[in-house]
Amino acid sequence: MALAERHVTALRKKTKRGFRGYPVATIAYYGPDDRRATKVAVGIAESEAGGVAHMERWFCDTSDVRTDPQINEAILKFIEGYGARSVAMFDRIIGCPHEEGIDYPEGEKCPKCPFWPTRDRWSGKEVH
Repeated sequence: MALAERHVTALRKKTKRGFRGYPVATIAYYGPDDRRATKVAVGIAESEAGGVAHMERWFCDTSDVRTDPQINEAILKFIEGYGARSVAMFDRIIGCPHEEGIDYPEGEKCPKCPFWPTRDRWSGKEVH
């Protein structure tokens, strides 16, 4: 296995272990379309009752964050730093990398990502 693939493989193995208790790390990928992820958000929930207690985001405009070795290494260090016992990861890109209310006005569609307004973010299927 190439050194660059080691962290990607380690993340996938952690997700396949299933629920092993709290803290739980969640990993979500975002991109301008459903083919290239330019942002990954990782949250740590310390208990079932609490929401996300810690959040970190990484961005990459030149490649896909899912295969970027430095980003995946940083994700592993973040998860391990908070002692996450479980890791949950979405199996697809789930939406636009821009944040409503920060990158564009609340209640509007992202002007930079025309792919997502007609898609269901969870299934990726077109909706009307």
